[in-house]
Amino acid sequence: MPLDSEIEKIKDEFDGKVTDKFLELLLKGMEGAFAASKNKIVSIFTDKFKDYHKNIEGFKGRYLFRTSDNTVLASAVFENGDMDVREDIDDWNVRVTFKNPAALQDFLFSQNQDILDSILANTVEVDGNLNYIYKFGFMARDLRKRIGL
Repeated sequence: MPLDSEIEKIKDEFDGKVTDKFLELLLKGMEGAFAASKNKIVSIFTDKFKDYHKNIEGFKGRYLFRTSDNTVLASAVFENGDMDVREDIDDWNVRVTFKNPAALQDFLFSQNQDILDSILANTVEVDGNLNYIYKFGFMARDLRKRIGL
């Protein structure tokens, strides 16, 4: 199953440092999990993603994640019950700029993923509504639990 190979790539990235591909893999993993949860046929074969899709039903949001030097750049668009991963978008609801790839890694791998701690430490800048970040963090933590990370 293609989703399993994406999960394995994400696990491999957890063992190394964050690269320009890591954020894209994380977002693609989320996108695949939402699609699997929505697809009744796939849901028969695995209950890992049961009801995961409910996180985005009726949700509309546009996220841009990047490092200050743009070595890491990815976006996620939630609309009409779907998630679409893109490289760059202009019309975002929230833009998160990490000081460097290490700051992104620290945030993604921290237990509490508190964006305010990262802002206070001057390792991240957020433009837009912080509520979008908290929603995204919830969905990412939910997925990590579901796949056993």
